[in-house]
Amino acid sequence: MMDMTFKAYAVSNEIDLNKIAVHCGIPKKFTWEQPLILRSKILSSTLEKNIDQLQMVLIFSFGSIVFINFSHHDEIQTFLKYIHSFEPDIDLKNKDRFTDDYSLHVQETETIELTDEYVVVPEFENFYPELISTVIAKSVALEKTEEQLGKIHDKLETMIDRLERGNLRIGNKELARTTAKIVRHEYNTLAYIMILDKPDITWTSSPANDFYDQMTEFFELNDRYKILKSKTDILYNIMDGFSTISHSIRGLFVEWIIVILIAFEIGLTILQILGWIP
Repeated sequence: MMDMTFKAYAVSNEIDLNKIAVHCGIPKKFTWEQPLILRSKILSSTLEKNIDQLQMVLIFSFGSIVFINFSHHDEIQTFLKYIHSFEPDIDLKNKDRFTDDYSLHVQETETIELTDEYVVVPEFENFYPELISTVIAKSVALEKTEEQLGKIHDKLETMIDRLERGNLRIGNKELARTTAKIVRHEYNTLAYIMILDKPDITWTSSPANDFYDQMTEFFELNDRYKILKSKTDILYNIMDGFSTISHSIRGLFVEWIIVILIAFEIGLTILQILGWIP
């Protein structure tokens, strides 16, 4: 078995696998946790050129795509344009922003050796391509989400600066938009990337489960997930504080309006008693 190369891209928050599957003549109904795996025959038709049997593309519903044994950039670019026809939100110009390269080497070794750039295994197993692809696909998707979280932090920092300058008024629309960004971030990370979920093969194969656990531990997927979850909880707490301040200011404003109206009414009554007004 020859060595295998993997190149992962995080190009979107979501890809509708069933649209692509129907176009490719694949009748299977895909769920969130299942990648769409395209091999030589379909790839040859899509790319309009002969594709080696060892080449594969795995498309994940959470917006990542992994190319196996693709050495030509133009082939990757052509396929991404094909996916773009189904998902127009994909930014092809910035496709290299969240990407990772990895390799699988089959050599005589007693144990599996994991590094940042490759994994060495004693013999090839059919589950290796899918499990490696799944891990690096989740890794680049997390990288994309981590940057989005940074943008939300920058937005909150701006709001905090306004509070420090004494500008305590925060509009409902601004609070709603920022909260929506946090909810979307949490949905993309916790619900859609499904860091804690495992591929089906790991439930039926003990070697596959052990290998997947080693890969996820090495790429620190669970730790990165926990950090993101913790940061998200902090964001919610900050937004609760902003909301409390905003509502308190509005409540105080309403109370002052009521006081002014009461004082105005009392003033009118006094003036009437004194006969200054009819």
